[in-house]
Amino acid sequence: MFAPEERDILRSNLLEHAASDRRISGAAITGSGAAKAEDQWSDIDLAFGVHDAAELPNVLADWTAHMYEQRLALHHLDVKSGAWTYRVFLLSSTLQVDLAFVPEGEFRALAPTFRLVHGKANEPRYTPQSNARDIIGMGWLYALHARTCIARGNLWQAEYMISGVRDTALALACMRHGLPTDHGRGMDRLPREVAGQFEGSLVLRLDGAELSRAFRAAMQGLLSEVRCADAALAERLREALTSLSESALPSAPTRTASPT
Repeated sequence: MFAPEERDILRSNLLEHAASDRRISGAAITGSGAAKAEDQWSDIDLAFGVHDAAELPNVLADWTAHMYEQRLALHHLDVKSGAWTYRVFLLSSTLQVDLAFVPEGEFRALAPTFRLVHGKANEPRYTPQSNARDIIGMGWLYALHARTCIARGNLWQAEYMISGVRDTALALACMRHGLPTDHGRGMDRLPREVAGQFEGSLVLRLDGAELSRAFRAAMQGLLSEVRCADAALAERLREALTSLSESALPSAPTRTASPT
């Protein structure tokens, strides 16, 4: 396990490395480090602008080599969003290091958690949160598949889909309370009485009857949050969604499995 002091030293060293790389036009701290909201578990989030877009593959390759050879990286993965490439590293200390690279013309704050350290950045352009209708759409899509998986006796897949119903409903609750909706970031900050209503949607064992029960609880929470987000849409969806939860019955005989 890494110590916060180790994380701070590594972040400073990486920023110094960026300052010495003439291909880098700007460097910024992002995420919780920019907001001064870190705790002992926080990772490193840095963003870099690259002068010449044609040099971006070489910059990525060189920085990746640096992370493996000098920083004891064990593995990495890429997450791409628009012109940005987020290269995410796992270090041997279990520290996560997210290094984001983008051509100079697109180097800017995409969220308030952006603190320029050196170089220059373009005008901020914050990425909007998901809208309620998109989240609602994912909710009924998960619900359709949950009903089908329960009927087919696909127990693990049914559990996955029920969790999707619950997660979309909780995302709507987060939106209603002005909290982040992505990756569960706002869920633990919901009022206790709001989050508590979803405890019954947790699947306690893998059998058809239990999956049906948890699915009905998840759907009750989803319908409640859809009404809060868009009453007219909730009325259009009500009969279909109610029918989904009521018709989610396992075929006989059902398979059983244990999560242990």
